[in-house]
Amino acid sequence: MDYNLANAVDYHYDKFPPQQEDILYPSFILELLNATEALARFDQMLKNLHNSEILLAPLRNQEAVLSSRIEGTISTMDEIMQYEADNESLDNPAVRSDVIETILYQRALKNAQEALQDGYGFSIGFIKQMHQQLLYFGRGANKSPGEFKKEQNYLADKLKKEIQFIPISAEKLEEGLDCLFSFIEESSLPPLIKTAIMHLEFEALHPFKDGNGRIGRMLITLLLWKTGIISQPHFYISGYFEEHKDAYIQVMRDVSSSGNWNPWIKFFLQAVNEQAINNLQVAERIKNLYEQLKNEFSTVLASKWNMEILDFIFTHPVFRNNKFVSRTGIPNATAMIIIKKLIEKGYLVVKEESAGRRAALYSFEPMMSLVRV
Repeated sequence: MDYNLANAVDYHYDKFPPQQEDILYPSFILELLNATEALARFDQMLKNLHNSEILLAPLRNQEAVLSSRIEGTISTMDEIMQYEADNESLDNPAVRSDVIETILYQRALKNAQEALQDGYGFSIGFIKQMHQQLLYFGRGANKSPGEFKKEQNYLADKLKKEIQFIPISAEKLEEGLDCLFSFIEESSLPPLIKTAIMHLEFEALHPFKDGNGRIGRMLITLLLWKTGIISQPHFYISGYFEEHKDAYIQVMRDVSSSGNWNPWIKFFLQAVNEQAINNLQVAERIKNLYEQLKNEFSTVLASKWNMEILDFIFTHPVFRNNKFVSRTGIPNATAMIIIKKLIEKGYLVVKEESAGRRAALYSFEPMMSLVRV
């Protein structure tokens, strides 16, 4: 290994979980109150939407793009939405590997949310299944999907060629995971504090050869829901972590080097607060656009299909016209007239003209401009 170990921080053996008396609430009480209030407002927004998928589809895609970006996987919302529109197979050579990784993240997160809603709990088998789905195809397929590490792994700064952190050893991993899941099951700490500690500990264990960061960020959403602080498993935090990536890594390292969890908890609560405010702003913009267009479409289209059209283009803002017809149930001739009107009025932009048997591709730009990252 050609990487410098001089500044490496080692895993905090025998110091998890932190003792109750070492958690200093006065040092982050304001952040805790702010995060709790912001999450509650975001959650209420979701409850008030008549079709929550209108908001959740773009937010889930944003999360997939940003969480993957932290790991160096670069894809765009437009690429992800076009993939969804085409429903391409993962082994299509025309689909970039970065896009495949982001799609797999999106699917793994959605499947994990559905599994918890169906009654599954947090367990070693549960995270192995998440990992299997995350890495089962493409570049991750040779990184032992669904299997824990068998040898020591490292977190490194590749540009500086420095090891930043040495996670728990493979020999101690099973013991560490048992301790983590016992903490998740038994801890009486406030849900946000518990989630902060869980996330850091999972990252410090780094149980897989690859994909640990993405799994760890998924677990934040899932634990916040399971502990009841949000009513649906749909809160996405990677935007803040991606924007503050260096601080995110450093403050986690500091826990292992100093044994002090409080700065990390404070940082995490700030992340939750700011991301909840950001998500709420996006949600409000989407909701306002929806209400605005509901009124405009009644005039522009004067169609009995107005609600079907609105719900479809908000949930599938990049689409081909054959999917538009099949999903809405609108007769083909009527659908073509509607799409033509939407293009003329500037609601839709043609991304690809129809060619042969391939249908035209459209982008609902008023929505895409709100959710691009």
